[in-house]
Amino acid sequence: MHTRRHPDWIKARVPAGAAASQTSAVLRRLRLATVCEEAQCPNRGECFGEGTATFMILGRVCTRRCRFCAVQQGQPLPPDPDEPQRLAQAARAMALRHVVITSVTRDDLADGGALHFRLCAEAVKQALPNTTVEVLVPDFGGRADSLDDVLAAPIDVFNHNIETVPRLYPSVRPEADFGRSLALLETARRKRPDLAVKSGLMLGLGESDAEIAEVLGDLCRAGCSIVTLGQYLQPTRAQLPVARYVSPEEFDRWARVGRAMGIRRMMTGPLVRSSYHAGECRVV
Repeated sequence: MHTRRHPDWIKARVPAGAAASQTSAVLRRLRLATVCEEAQCPNRGECFGEGTATFMILGRVCTRRCRFCAVQQGQPLPPDPDEPQRLAQAARAMALRHVVITSVTRDDLADGGALHFRLCAEAVKQALPNTTVEVLVPDFGGRADSLDDVLAAPIDVFNHNIETVPRLYPSVRPEADFGRSLALLETARRKRPDLAVKSGLMLGLGESDAEIAEVLGDLCRAGCSIVTLGQYLQPTRAQLPVARYVSPEEFDRWARVGRAMGIRRMMTGPLVRSSYHAGECRVV
C-alpha cells in the first residue's frame, strides 16, 4: 500500500538563492537537460544551491519504460552534435571540479549513445583538464563495442545503477536484465582497473534484507568500490508506489554491511542518489 505522507526524516530543499538561480540560468542558456529536473530528484534544491547538477545527454525522452522513473518515455530525437561543446561550456561556467554525465536510454541508436558519451567526456576534459569526469551509463543493450567506446573516453568514474534486486526486475525494470547490468560493471573493472566503478540501488520497492545483502555481495565481487543506497520515492501517480520507507538507522546498518564486505565507499541515506555528492566519492 502506498503511504502518501513521507516520514519526518525525508525533507527536500526547495531551490533558492543566487547559486541556484545562476545554475538554472546556465542550463537554460546552453539548452542542457539535467536528471535533477527530468527525474524530479529530491536533492535538486541542495545541488543547484551548491552550483552543481548532473547533466543528462541524448535528449529528454527515454526509449524504455522503467516503472520507477519520471523521465518522459517515447521516441527521442537524434543526438545533438553540439551538445558535447555546450556541456563543456556549462561545466566551465559553473567551475565544476567533478562532472557527472548521464543519459536517457537510447535503444534506438546502433551504439546506444556510447559515442556521444565519449565525445562529451572528451569535450569536458579539453575545457577543464583537471576536472574529474563520471559517466552514469545505461546498459547499451549489452553491446561490448559500445562499452569499449565509453571506456576509451577520458573518464575517472564508471557508474551504472543496478537499481533493485533481481526478483523485482520484471515489475521495476522490465526491459533490463540484472545479469547484463552486473556484467557491464565487471567488464568495466577488468578493462579499466584504474577507474572507480560505482553502482546504486533504491530501497523501499519490496526487496528483502537477504536480497539486499546478496546484491551488495554481487557488486563487491564485480569490483564496485562505490555503492549508493537511497529511498525510492514515487515521483508521480504514474510510477510504482512506495512499498515501505527505510529508516536512517537501517541505511546506516547497510553502510556497515557493505564496508564489511569490502566495498570501500558506501553512500547511504533516504535522500542519497547515484550522483549525490559524487565529487566526494572518487576512490578506485
